Amino acid sequence: MADTNVDEMSFEQAMSELEQVVGQLERGDVPLEDSIKLYERGAELKKRCETKLKEAEEKVAQITLGSDGQAAGATPVEGL
Repeated sequence: MADTNVDEMSFEQAMSELEQVVGQLERGDVPLEDSIKLYERGAELKKRCETKLKEAEEKVAQITLGSDGQAAGATPVEGL
């Protein structure tokens, strides 16, 4: 389990570590106290992934199309 601050991770970094956490928990070979810590870390990573996905969805939703149906630009999303 990495000590990297979850809030500083990219989507890919968070997803990769989340997959590792899930794998460890699924194997069931981790002591209870470590399992609890892994679960808490996994919850933080999941939240980070959801946040990054929501940001991406909002950016995509703001892409404007021209009369020919092609992307013509993007409208900035407040707060991003």
